[in-house]
Amino acid sequence: MYELLQKLHSWWAYLAIAVLLIAVINAFIGYSSKKQFEAKDLRISLFALIFTHIQLLLGLAVYFVSPLGFSALGEMKNAALRLTSLEHPLINIIAIVLITIGWSKHKKMEGTAKFRKILFFYGVGLLLILSRIPWSTWLA
Repeated sequence: MYELLQKLHSWWAYLAIAVLLIAVINAFIGYSSKKQFEAKDLRISLFALIFTHIQLLLGLAVYFVSPLGFSALGEMKNAALRLTSLEHPLINIIAIVLITIGWSKHKKMEGTAKFRKILFFYGVGLLLILSRIPWSTWLA
């Protein structure tokens, strides 16, 4: 079961990052061109929110069944174990919290301010996610 969850978490990450990147680019284009926030923009942002939350749920499932997750927390001197058992989950949870805050805050805004909120919070979330991906195992 662990292998299936781990592969699903790994493959879903490609989708989540792609949709999140599309949302950030869309927000940048909308903000820089001073467009009105339309239904298409809402859907793109919502899909990014949904995909990252699904990725979080998959990641939490992997974390608690993995030999490199919760059970490895005592091995903080090993950089690879520290990344998978502490840094990766913690930073990605923070990133998804920021994405959720961006979604929540954009709803109270008008016009290009909606794009600005999405751009900032989703952009910071994307950077945090990209900074803590275990690239050596993910791309292998």
